[in-house]
Amino acid sequence: MALNNKFSDLSKNFISPSLLRVRSVLSEPSNMPNLLTCSRILVVPLIIILLYFDGRWLNLLTALLVVVAAITDGLDGYLARKYHFESTLGKLLDPLADKILLLSTMVMLVHLQRAPAWMVCLILCRETAITGLRAIAAEKGVVIAASAMAKYKTIFQIVAVVSLIIHYPFLGADAHTVGTFFLWIAFLYTMWTGYAYLKESFNLLMSE
Repeated sequence: MALNNKFSDLSKNFISPSLLRVRSVLSEPSNMPNLLTCSRILVVPLIIILLYFDGRWLNLLTALLVVVAAITDGLDGYLARKYHFESTLGKLLDPLADKILLLSTMVMLVHLQRAPAWMVCLILCRETAITGLRAIAAEKGVVIAASAMAKYKTIFQIVAVVSLIIHYPFLGADAHTVGTFFLWIAFLYTMWTGYAYLKESFNLLMSE
């Protein structure tokens, strides 16, 4: 009886209010872009686990998850702009979610010996450095906007990662060769845009 009373109190005082708050968040349209962004972060552990198990169909499933996550990247931005749902949290989470998704997957591809470790390390360093510079610039009231080349860089990274995850021949093409080709293109774009961001941020911060 005492145990039932404790469970009843727990349900009344904690579980029910928590469920109501979750329902309130989910039912609020303005939260949809941030929920989509968070879904990209939440799917990362599942992608990592799936990559531990090699297999043609499992690789396709994992690649599909990455593609769906990448689609939410464009969808959350579209919803935020179209319906004026932009928020400070969204501006912080969106690029962070992209980096967590892509960099985590790239590290796993190194583990699977499908991507060069040195290349992924340099990409990781670039992404970390630019994220830090953006944070410093934001504290000074300076906004470093994403360039068109940086957006192409992200697209090439996604194509490379998806192809390398598939790994096996698919639709008449060698997925691993295609992935390696696009990874090199993504790497060059990543390094070039990193240099451009460093130059721009240095000039902006020095002019403040």
